[in-house]
Amino acid sequence: MTPNEVTVLGALSACSQLGATKEGDKVYEYIRKKFLDKNVIVCNAVIDMYAKCGAVDKAYTMFEGMNCSKSIITWNTMIMGFAMDGNGVKALQLFNRMSWSMPDGVTYLAALCACNHTGLVDEGVRLFELMEKNGVSKNVKHYGSVVDLLGRAGRLDEAYKIIESMPMFPDVVLWQTLLGASKTYGNVEMAEKASRKLVEMGSSTCGDFVLLSNVYAAHERWNDVGRVRDAMKTRDVKKVPGFSYTEMNGVIFQFFNGDKSHPLWREIYAKLEEIGFRIRELGYEAETNYVLHDIGHEEKENALSHHSEKLAVAFGLISTDENSPISVNKNLRICGDCHAVIKLVSKLYNREIIVRDRTRFHRFKEGSCSCRDYW
Repeated sequence: MTPNEVTVLGALSACSQLGATKEGDKVYEYIRKKFLDKNVIVCNAVIDMYAKCGAVDKAYTMFEGMNCSKSIITWNTMIMGFAMDGNGVKALQLFNRMSWSMPDGVTYLAALCACNHTGLVDEGVRLFELMEKNGVSKNVKHYGSVVDLLGRAGRLDEAYKIIESMPMFPDVVLWQTLLGASKTYGNVEMAEKASRKLVEMGSSTCGDFVLLSNVYAAHERWNDVGRVRDAMKTRDVKKVPGFSYTEMNGVIFQFFNGDKSHPLWREIYAKLEEIGFRIRELGYEAETNYVLHDIGHEEKENALSHHSEKLAVAFGLISTDENSPISVNKNLRICGDCHAVIKLVSKLYNREIIVRDRTRFHRFKEGSCSCRDYW
């Protein structure tokens, strides 16, 4: 049997989910050899695969060189690809290239996400207000994106007013977004408002409790932390463990915080020690405020140094060629200390390191990140 369009769509989807760029390259080579790239659905899937693997340049090359007519899904996929890569300027340039009769609700959502990940707050609000003028109805995702946009910028009161003004019932995600922003900016009052709404809606997601607990912990309100954790036990809410994975020669390697299950764990931990020594020479100090437990400073440093994304990066350093990029996927948002460490690692070891966390890509190179420390 010969693989056809349906077969390659399944393979591309698998590569997208795993961030397996090299395997995706092989699928794309087969597509070109069999002239399957004359099918717009296949082309869209290739663009989506490369964008979700962090290879946005390859996605854009495919977009510009398509052997078939672009559909609105093609444009939406590419705009969202730039958005997730943190390149809001290119995403909005592409948005503006579209005919004004073309953009739909998904297009506007992708453009709003681009503003969101790049800190283009005023432009995002302007686009949000333009939607209905251009005949595009707003849905809960558009409101959610603007709430996230304002929340990331610290404009929590405006974000709260947007939720309160919605013509439809706000969903759980909107209040979780506001809670997350409240945690980022240490706003206890707003965090408690959002948390109360989530309780009223019957949400029992572990992240809701953890975020509120973290807000209290950042203010050293340990009694309130204990109260939240007691509520988690009462409701049998389990915290989702953070993990990271990286693909090496077609094999997926997964790491949890403090993991020692890998056969090379001693070499990985030795590399982490080496990294720790070298980055301290550059003036690095562990950002222990990201360890939200009532424990000593040294214990906090140890907890931070063995985060899953650090383990995955250390494994990449000992397992790949010196000039090759390292790609890591994480199920949660990358923590601030890991972000700071990986920036330094990219400079010290002259490596490009691409981390895809729960919401976006971070492309570390020469000591900087593509997010420009806004995420």
